[in-house]
Amino acid sequence: MSRLSDGTKQSTKKLRFSLLAAFFNFIKNSVDPDFQSPCDNPALRKLFRAAKPTRIEAPEKDAVDEIIFRTQDRRNRLILELMARACMRVGEVLSLIPMDIQDRKLIIRGPKSGKETEVVFLPKKVADRLKKYVRENGIKPDARIFPITYAAARVVVKKAGELVGIHIRPHDLRRHAATYASRSGTPLEIVSKVLLRHSNLSTTQRYLGKISDAEAMRWIDSLHG
Repeated sequence: MSRLSDGTKQSTKKLRFSLLAAFFNFIKNSVDPDFQSPCDNPALRKLFRAAKPTRIEAPEKDAVDEIIFRTQDRRNRLILELMARACMRVGEVLSLIPMDIQDRKLIIRGPKSGKETEVVFLPKKVADRLKKYVRENGIKPDARIFPITYAAARVVVKKAGELVGIHIRPHDLRRHAATYASRSGTPLEIVSKVLLRHSNLSTTQRYLGKISDAEAMRWIDSLHG
């Protein structure tokens, strides 16, 4: 098992170990009660245990604002804003068509959750810019608003980050949107169910960026002067 799992992620090692242990438990429970499972070993369980969840630091608001402000291309700016302001996944942004726009709401069809549709709420300024972009570019109701590939979108985000000297990926902007909302006092349930559209709160708590030392000091100063 160690040889076959060499070079894989810890989560993969844990899954393979669990499947093998389940097979041996089946033999013990259904075939031979005296069978000793080789997986029933503290050292092996420790070797193949699940990795501790990591907390990723989300980009600071000032940096994200500067990235968006300095992006001159209207299409690219909208892509950035939809992720950083509306908490959207890059795939959701790239799949948008004008028919999905309903005033300040976007209908996400075939979302990651497996539901038929989900709803994204937009800040008014972003919604107005999006509708204006569709109108001025004559985009047909069933045509993609941003007809670029995922790889191209990653390049857009990467180059935007380079404008302010940081490395950033598309999902970092979604994480920023959720983290900023949480730090601003938005109830966790709203962040989870409305912004991130997660199925449970525990997923959201692992998802939010960790608090940096600078941010912690700002909170202390605001609380105690």
